[in-house]
Amino acid sequence: MPTVHMTKVAFGAKTLPTLEKRIAARAQGGEVRIVTKRRPIRHAEVVNGGRLHWIVKHRMVAKSKVLRFEPRNDGRWDIVISAKLEGCAAMPRRAHQGWRYLEEKDAPGEQGDDSGISELPPRLYGKLASLALI
Repeated sequence: MPTVHMTKVAFGAKTLPTLEKRIAARAQGGEVRIVTKRRPIRHAEVVNGGRLHWIVKHRMVAKSKVLRFEPRNDGRWDIVISAKLEGCAAMPRRAHQGWRYLEEKDAPGEQGDDSGISELPPRLYGKLASLALI
């Protein structure tokens, strides 16, 4: 079974250290729970080694291992992730609501790209993306 990752915007986090503090504050027993309305259709592929890639200021900057999905009493689901954030090469990404799937071939690795796009200031990247230039 292929591995699939997910992306999620770290709403309100302006920097990677802010995201790290937020994750540390919500951690319980090395795990963090993220509430979602529905269990992802491709949940089996995500649990098969997938990561939740965090987007901060239009860049994927870190990832967390997805451990499992658990139903809640209120009908929603918990995405249970590892409290340990792993770094990844910054990769430009448009903001979105909720989470999105990310195929293994499209996931950022540890090394940066040679295009230089990931080094653009977030505001400039956002303008260029809105004009469909990148």
